[in-house]
Formats: sequence, C-alpha cells, structure tokens
Amino acid sequence: MASLLELKEIFRNADAVCFDVDSTVIREEGIDELAKFCGVGDAVAEMTRRAMGGTVTFKAALTARLGLIRPSYEQVQKLISDNPPQLTPGIRELVSRLHQRGVQVFLVSGGFQSIVEHVALQLNIPTANVFANRLKFYFNGEYAGFDETQPTAESGGKGKVITHLKEQFHFKKVVMIGDGATDMEACPPADCFIGFGGNVIRKQVKEKAKWYITHFDELLKELEER
Repeated sequence: MASLLELKEIFRNADAVCFDVDSTVIREEGIDELAKFCGVGDAVAEMTRRAMGGTVTFKAALTARLGLIRPSYEQVQKLISDNPPQLTPGIRELVSRLHQRGVQVFLVSGGFQSIVEHVALQLNIPTANVFANRLKFYFNGEYAGFDETQPTAESGGKGKVITHLKEQFHFKKVVMIGDGATDMEACPPADCFIGFGGNVIRKQVKEKAKWYITHFDELLKELEER
C-alpha cells in the first residue's frame, strides 16, 4: 500500500485526474436538486444517503430514485437554467492549474450528462471528457428511464471508466478525487484516491482514505511545491 508521501508524488506526476462531480466539483447532489425541483426531495435525499454510504448497489438506488422523480426533459432544462450547479470553491483554479501542466481532466459522475456537461463547460473541460448517466425521454419529453449500458450506472462503474481511459490514452498515473464510496472503490484501477470532504463528509471515506482533504487549495499547494 502506498504511503501518503507516495500518493502525493503520484498526484504531482499524474497524466490524468478524474473528479467526481456531485458534492465534489459542485456543492450539491444533482439528483437531490432535481428531486426537490420535482417535489420529491425528502424521499430521494434519504435514498441518496444510503447509496453514498455503500449499503445498496448504485444501480438499484439510481433506479429507485429516478422512479420517484420521473423528471421530464423540460424539468431538467429548467433546473439547469433556474438553479445552475454551484462550483465548489477552489475547483476552477485547480482544474486551470492542471490544464496548464498538461494534465488531462475528466469528470466521472453517477449524475446526469446534461448537468455534468454544464459543469464541464464552466471549467473548460471538453464534453468528450465527461462520463455520466444519460436520461432517456419519450418524443413528448416525458421520462423514459436511463441508459443502463453506461458504466457509471452501476457500482464499480467509475473503475471501468478509468480502466478504459488507461487503455485508450496509455496513461501511467491516474488520480481519482471524490467524496463517496463509489469514488474510493475506483482505486485500483486508479493509482491514487483522494477523499474530499469540503461539502459533505462521508464517514466511511474519511476513515479509510489515506489522503483526505477538505479544500482544493490543499491540492493547489501540492502542485506549487514542485
């Protein structure tokens, strides 16, 4: 097992950094915001807590939550325009610094493509570097389910994305940063996991992550030291 010093070295020399989005890159949980917007906030927030704690499979939790919300295409678009996701302090500067160093940045999220792409745009991350779940709609805009073939739709999916990235781009060192159990389990194949508690602290992640931060400035400082 790598020591904290070794993990910091991997981060400083990473070819690619993958960020979780909900409660990491942005302050909110996108699915909870969508649920509130659609009038079923409390019931869905409880399901999210269970999913993030790692007690139910991600796909089962996603299916159940979306079955309650049943968001229309119009509701999703209105949520983005009326309540755009709030970036976590420090993330814009960190992503910019990684880009300056020639590091590829990816958003790997159990959230929804349309919301995550909106976030990517604000951070100058190409949409090709977004891996998230895709909602499906009928021609009249009503909810029609989600694309269950996306790797991010199931437990272990983030690890599959990282394996795919390593194979496609021949990355030697990939870092995963996130707040939840699904992020932590992506290492390996990620070479380093950094737990993030700046928006919400997940007990399991805080206790098990060798490297745990509460502000992105901590990672900016690591990059400046070299």
